[in-house]
Amino acid sequence: MLYSLVMNPLDTTAEAELARRIGAGGDREAEGELYRRLAPRVRLYGLRHLRDEQAAADLTQEVLLITLEGLRAGRLREPEKLASFVLGTPAGGIELAAGAQRRQGLLAEYARFAAGERAPAEEVVDEGRLAECLARLGERERSVVVMTFFSERTGGEVAGFLGVSEGHVRVIRHRALGRLRMCLAGERRAW
Repeated sequence: MLYSLVMNPLDTTAEAELARRIGAGGDREAEGELYRRLAPRVRLYGLRHLRDEQAAADLTQEVLLITLEGLRAGRLREPEKLASFVLGTPAGGIELAAGAQRRQGLLAEYARFAAGERAPAEEVVDEGRLAECLARLGERERSVVVMTFFSERTGGEVAGFLGVSEGHVRVIRHRALGRLRMCLAGERRAW
C-alpha cells in the first residue's frame, strides 16, 4: 500500500475535480483518468485482504464500477471525500469476493455429488454422549457453546455476558468445539 501511495500519491484536489466532472455529465475522459488513478490502490487493497490476484482484479472492477455509478448518480456530495467513498466500498466488496470464493470452494468440493455420487450420510449424534461431553467442558466453554448454539446468541451478546471480547469468544468456541469433537469421537486425550 505504501508503494502505491508513493507512486500514485493522493491528489485530492485533482481527484475531486475529476469526480465533479463525472457528476456533472458523465465525462468519459474524467472517468478514465479517475480509474487509472484509483485502480492500483484498490487492487493492492484487495490483494492484501484476499491474497488472490484474480479476486483482487474482480474486486477492483466491482469497486470502481460502484464508484463511477455513484458519481454519475450524484451520490457523492463532497468530492473532496472521494477517497473515503472509494475506500468504504472495498469492505463490502471483499465480503462479496470472500463469499464467492467460499461458494466456489464448496461447489468444487460437492460437485461430485451432483454428478450422481452419494452424499455422505448425515451423522447421528448420541444426545446422551453429547450431554456427557458438554459436562466435561469448563464452565466458560460450556456457557459459550450453550449460548451460541442453543440460545442462539450472537458473539457480541456472549462477549457482553462473559465480560470478554468477541474475538476471545471465537477462540473459546473454537477450542470447545474441538474438544467436543474429540470427546464424541471417543478420544481420551487429556484436556
